[in-house]
Amino acid sequence: MSADNREYQPRLLDIHFARFLAERSGLNGREKSRFEELVRLLSMDMAGGHSCLPVSPEDRELLSCCALISSGDETPLILAHDRLYLHRYFRYESRLADQLARLAGISHALPNCHELLDYCFGPDGKEPDYQKRAARVALQQSLAIISGGPGTGKTTTVVKIIGLLIEALGGELRIALAAPTGKAAMRLQESIANSLAGLTFPQEIIDRIPTTASTLHRLLGVQRNRPGFRHTHDNPLPWDVVVVDEASMVDLAMMSKLVDALMPRARLILLGDKDQLASVESGSVLADCIRSLAENTVELQKSYRFDTGIKALAQAINTGDGELAWQLLNGGEHDNVTLLRNPYFGVVAERYNAYMEVAVHHRDRGMNAVFQAFGAFRVLCAMRHGARGVAGVNASVENHLKIAGYDVTSDPWYLGRPVMVTANDYSLELFNGDIGICLPDPTDGRMKVWFERGDGGYRSCLPYRIPSCETVYGMTIHKSQGSEFREVVVMLPEEESRLLNRQLVYTAVTRAKECVQIVASKKILVYALQSDYPRSSGLAEMLHHAGEGRRL
Repeated sequence: MSADNREYQPRLLDIHFARFLAERSGLNGREKSRFEELVRLLSMDMAGGHSCLPVSPEDRELLSCCALISSGDETPLILAHDRLYLHRYFRYESRLADQLARLAGISHALPNCHELLDYCFGPDGKEPDYQKRAARVALQQSLAIISGGPGTGKTTTVVKIIGLLIEALGGELRIALAAPTGKAAMRLQESIANSLAGLTFPQEIIDRIPTTASTLHRLLGVQRNRPGFRHTHDNPLPWDVVVVDEASMVDLAMMSKLVDALMPRARLILLGDKDQLASVESGSVLADCIRSLAENTVELQKSYRFDTGIKALAQAINTGDGELAWQLLNGGEHDNVTLLRNPYFGVVAERYNAYMEVAVHHRDRGMNAVFQAFGAFRVLCAMRHGARGVAGVNASVENHLKIAGYDVTSDPWYLGRPVMVTANDYSLELFNGDIGICLPDPTDGRMKVWFERGDGGYRSCLPYRIPSCETVYGMTIHKSQGSEFREVVVMLPEEESRLLNRQLVYTAVTRAKECVQIVASKKILVYALQSDYPRSSGLAEMLHHAGEGRRL
């Protein structure tokens, strides 16, 4: 979408920030007005996840005359490669490009690499083995990017890579596993643990494969009451190999801080799905890296999880084929991908009735059963507001549960209420996106909110200590990244919206392991799949130039 034809309105912050800089720009008249408009658009784009604002040659000429703008000096705004940046984000992007290009250019010679790969994956066959290709890159390069949709074996591949690195390099190889969110870190742990049984390595190698993952915040070292992380370029991370899962969720600032904190000879392995939504914050780092670092990237293409229904629907979404997606949902060929017609709420009510019944009998069923029942199903919404948005779904579910006889209104912290944390609290080690369930403490009967721990246990917190949170029978598709459920219902709005795009629908559909039901009209589904939301970023171009410079 053109920078001057946005469908959304500026915030007060955008307006006042632009006005503040315009008053100090040294410009007058029409030039000052245009400068203010461009800064306002930049501020709006930053809120939308872009890292910069593309500018025309005419605007570039105007901006180049302003004292607040330089090509890289200590000025509030930076103009580089026909893109306008806030100074901080230009630094993140340019520094990250240099760091990644350096990392991508480091090669490692392993004399027995071919034998190790054959031992782990078998000899080369007629069909390409993309997992084996990914392992070759990870063994021979300091930067390996492994992309693939759900079920393509990213975790299985990286477990084998870790085993190969331990066997090839020996010694006390220090390996860290990390993910952007607590939920994604727990999923990575579960996947790694499940993959160990199928390995052919000697037991002493398997025993050295790490099975504990942390969030990136914890890996870098949050400092209470102090900005920044403990580990930086001057105090690097102690790990020889860092594996980051769900890398599509990592924003520009976090990735820059992570790469900056690596030791000079450390290896970085990024796992992610390039077709998913980009990070909530600024940037589209994984997609930019894949676009510019082809020699360090392997895309896994064979799905081992999905049957033909979800796989076929995901492929139709990725290609923007709304007609085929509609046909798959209506054709009856795959009964696990269907269109949910009115009255659609009966399915939602039935699933949450079953969950609440387990929660009410938690003393007999156990904590694991409660979390498993809740995690089996989720309503994923494209919007926050409206009948098909998060607020509408949560209100409707609670109203239904009340009618069904469950006590969900006498106390806001009622038994069985699921909540999502919406703000980080480092003292409690609760992070944005963590999900807890309200249940009484078996020792004193007080209502507490229980959260899963990485070791498979549970920890509790009194409700009044929980940072900002919300009920989560329905959740936004953005918040569902890094999670998976047995069954999902995807709610698309009744009207067209700039928030709808192909990546959003793909992310929602691929959260399901077994069954997807979509609430949407054909018009809205086709509109969403024909809409793309590419982010404005200069990282791919900077990576290309940085790589060219190193090759010269």
